Amino acid sequence: MAVALFSRLTRWWHSPRQRRRVLLSVAAVGLFTSTLLAGAWMRVCAGGACPSIAGLINYDPDQASKVYAADGRLITDYGEQRRTVVPLKQISPAVVAAFLAVEDRRFYRHHGIDWIRILGSFKAMALGRGLQGFSTITMQLAGNLWPEQIDRTQRRGFRGLSRKIREGRMAMEIERNYSKDRILELYLNQINLGNGAYGIETASQRYFGKSARSLNVAEAALLAAIPKGPAIYNPRKNPRLAVQRRNLVISLMEDWGKISTESAEAWKAYPVALSSRSDFSGVAEYFVEYVRQILRARFGADLYRGGLRIYTTLDLDMQLAAERALEAQLQAIEDGTLGPYRHRTFRQYLEQRTEATDADTDPFSPYLQGLMVSIEAKTGAIRAMVGGRDYEDNKYNRVTQGKRQAGSTFKPFVYAAALKSGITLSSIWEDSPVSVEIPEQPIWEPKNYDNEFQGMMTLRHALKFSRNTVAVKVGLRLGEDAVVSEAANFGISTKIPAVPSIFIGSADVIPLELVAAYTAFANMGVLTAPMAVTRVEDRQGNKLWEPEVRERRVMDQGHAWLLLDGLRDVVRSGSAAGAIVTRGGFTIPAGGKTGTTNDYMDVWFVGFTPDLVTGVWMGFDKKTQINSRAQGGLLAAPAWVAMMREVYERRRVPGAWAMPDSIIQAEIDEGTNALATPFCPRDRVRREFYYPGTEPTDRCPLHSPFRGDH
Repeated sequence: MAVALFSRLTRWWHSPRQRRRVLLSVAAVGLFTSTLLAGAWMRVCAGGACPSIAGLINYDPDQASKVYAADGRLITDYGEQRRTVVPLKQISPAVVAAFLAVEDRRFYRHHGIDWIRILGSFKAMALGRGLQGFSTITMQLAGNLWPEQIDRTQRRGFRGLSRKIREGRMAMEIERNYSKDRILELYLNQINLGNGAYGIETASQRYFGKSARSLNVAEAALLAAIPKGPAIYNPRKNPRLAVQRRNLVISLMEDWGKISTESAEAWKAYPVALSSRSDFSGVAEYFVEYVRQILRARFGADLYRGGLRIYTTLDLDMQLAAERALEAQLQAIEDGTLGPYRHRTFRQYLEQRTEATDADTDPFSPYLQGLMVSIEAKTGAIRAMVGGRDYEDNKYNRVTQGKRQAGSTFKPFVYAAALKSGITLSSIWEDSPVSVEIPEQPIWEPKNYDNEFQGMMTLRHALKFSRNTVAVKVGLRLGEDAVVSEAANFGISTKIPAVPSIFIGSADVIPLELVAAYTAFANMGVLTAPMAVTRVEDRQGNKLWEPEVRERRVMDQGHAWLLLDGLRDVVRSGSAAGAIVTRGGFTIPAGGKTGTTNDYMDVWFVGFTPDLVTGVWMGFDKKTQINSRAQGGLLAAPAWVAMMREVYERRRVPGAWAMPDSIIQAEIDEGTNALATPFCPRDRVRREFYYPGTEPTDRCPLHSPFRGDH
């Protein structure tokens, strides 16, 4: 039957009349199709529908601004399209060969449209193999450069055809005006290569941690495999599919004669060695956002498309040390090892979190929070900033946006004003109940954190062990206005009400300002303002902004050294000594102050060495008691010492502060604040330091050879 059918078709075809009819039909279809395509070719760009290529003369695509750490390592970048433009001569030849092999083997022989590939595509469709892609690199470049203008037809069925015709028109115009190498350079810098990377240089850095000029054949082929489906062939997400297509690209390079069969097999076996990280995205996210806000106000939208180079003060190693130390201590609190903990832990919160929780607009988190910030004392450079436990869950930056009661970390401002007024560290005060009458309010009776009173003591002792009643009595002698003024002198900008409770830290402060204030103690009286950016350059390396170190003397050197020595006692033998010296084994010269607020809702430790000032705070965003044992020395100080020990494993250990020549030394009897005599009990005698003119001149009246009670 088949033979008979074939015979009849043969006789039909050999009939001149039938053959002429078929040829006329084919010609008519061809003429109609040609006319239709010609009309479409003419009309598709009518009325300015196609973009102008004039902009390519000064090709300047949006480039993300790059954010660098203090040592030059890339932290992250700002911008929707992460791109770094490089010339073709700085791109590995393997990249060129790989992309041409898979995308446009006849690139250097056509004029924008590869008619041979088009005919081959239609032939494949006629044989039932489906329509094959025939876009040239120049056509793809047009589509990437002007996606909205090229793909503007909304009518279903005509959209793909119109897009291809526009791409062809633009490709031919591009080819008439630019060299092949320039077109290829534009294409390789423009293309989307997945993982947020646009352009070959950015992709090379993000996937392999190297420049595009250093890519080998396997790496180049892997990148050339991505454009067909950036989401599907992303090697970080779908390594198996990415390798399969990479090997296809290598085979195409072999078929084209760019590599030998032996080399192709070797490169197919090459392992996918993705870099562990191309940048430090995910590290210091609170700091990165803080910098973004500063620069957005200065540079506007150019921050996201101008390709700026932003050099920051961040020390990545210190940042990682801070993140580890803070989280470890917060987990120790939640585990109950530092006192009974009756709240939901962060781990439990994450396990129970739902989509409804994710959609919650409340800026405050329900779990225990903390912050840590470290500042270079001499420059104010912020070396580490941890604004919370999880930036993705809660973006509220407690370092810069939070306002918390300072507790006893505020007391150094009280004592600074006291020393300036002539009060000495050896002056005698009584740790005893105190009642303060406040107009139209109940009588205020401040307590110590241990609810005990220890009687007579020196000012140094009261500072060392953070006795509240002594701080209040000193503040009352000075007056509220003097203390408010002193806090402002140290850079505290929040409103400090002129009420007695401020003497023990009832006022809210911004943590960054509080920690920065302690640079004045580390610098012997010189306050430095915190800074996060050292300079900003444009993409050509021209300097756009270079903020200066801002410093100001807030205490003369003599008074500053006296207060510094008192704060060193806090660490050497006072309220922080157990965590830092006894259990922490930290012997580097350091000072600091612990802080605990009413009802154990906030704990602080702000500590410093001669070169670094670091503050730690812990508490709930919505004020809640942490636990019944919450104290700055017990909960916050261990995080500080954990970070500092790790930091000084890599950092030069500074020498101790030098005492100014003007400081006067004297041996005194602590019980009388008078010069010691040979008859004073040795356990009451200590060496004390004085600002000139404030030293005692009288001998101890209690211990002399003429009294019988010594």
